[in-house]
Amino acid sequence: MTENSPTERMVLNVGPAHPATHGAIRLFVELDGETIAKASTEIGYLHRAFEKHSEHSTWSQVIPYTDRLNYCSSLLNNVGYCFAVEKLLDLEIPERAKFIRVIVSELARIMDHLICVGAAAVDLGALSNFWYFFNVREKIYDFTEKLCGARLTTNYTRIGGVMRDLSPDFADGIRGVLKDLNGAIRDVARLLERNRIFMDRTQGVGVISKEDALSWGFTGPCLRATGIPYDLRKAQPYYYYDTYDFEIPVGTAGDTYDRLMVRIEEMRQSARIIEQALTRIPPGPVISGDPKIALPPKERVYGSIEGLMNHFMLLIDGIKPPKGEVYGAIEAANGELGFYIISDGEQRPYRIHCRPPCFPLCSAFVALVEGGMIADAIAVLGSLNIIVGELDR
Repeated sequence: MTENSPTERMVLNVGPAHPATHGAIRLFVELDGETIAKASTEIGYLHRAFEKHSEHSTWSQVIPYTDRLNYCSSLLNNVGYCFAVEKLLDLEIPERAKFIRVIVSELARIMDHLICVGAAAVDLGALSNFWYFFNVREKIYDFTEKLCGARLTTNYTRIGGVMRDLSPDFADGIRGVLKDLNGAIRDVARLLERNRIFMDRTQGVGVISKEDALSWGFTGPCLRATGIPYDLRKAQPYYYYDTYDFEIPVGTAGDTYDRLMVRIEEMRQSARIIEQALTRIPPGPVISGDPKIALPPKERVYGSIEGLMNHFMLLIDGIKPPKGEVYGAIEAANGELGFYIISDGEQRPYRIHCRPPCFPLCSAFVALVEGGMIADAIAVLGSLNIIVGELDR
């Protein structure tokens, strides 16, 4: 632009109702032409107050709240919260329940990545990929519904185990879905990996270095896209993750392209873990037999006065962990999902604070897009996979 035809900077809101923001996040930008000169983000339109609500609920009543943190992978949220509470209780859950939690966690990771990569491609104008992935996601949802009666907000885990065992046809059905998943990944990878338009829109866009990613508190695929192979499943193994044969995909450039490609490869690795878990899963109970932790089986409730009293007392008094504080974290789809919990020995949590993986990613979003093109901001946001339910707690 010459001095004879100057332009004024324009301020622009992208969201909170913009389709590309995937939720209630608001991006406020100052544009110099199509270049983002300054930017800021604003969160907090959901007003769920999950952490405060938890102080007025029993330990078990908190589980449904966790469904709404990252609604693309609710099962992982359920597992993360119960993992932290059981750490506070110093409770060892049954072996079969551990394997079931691994299976449902990896299914949730796949579902989360399917929607992330598919939606990010839609943001760049590539709609077909979304449908390839969404078809598989629907098939996994069918098994989720059969397992716990719900598709989105699952409320599946219980403190001490899981609410219900796998159905007899679960293993064969999921193996069939995993075959469909491999086909969908192959189709999408062919459409995207060497696509000139996709590469131009994502490679070298929204780059973050290893040092900056660590400084911002990145975890999960966005950190691994920079080349750092940090994964809690390997770094701090739980539920025997250290005994499974799987790899940690990493990128090299830390750009939008790498963040999406890492997620595609992670789906292949999750499928490997599920196959191994289905092969190794032992028989046995799926929830603790401790009457102070888990509700008794229905036949005991309806068939004996002891079972009825146990059921009644646990519902009225609830679980009472000892006084203390604990931090428990798992590797969720977007990174480290942690719960810092304080107990005063009563039937309700004294304090719960959630460490959501999306919060550091959202905090760095401005740094990633300033100086870039406005169209690139949409691509960067899609690759970060920010879920507003985690941001506003």
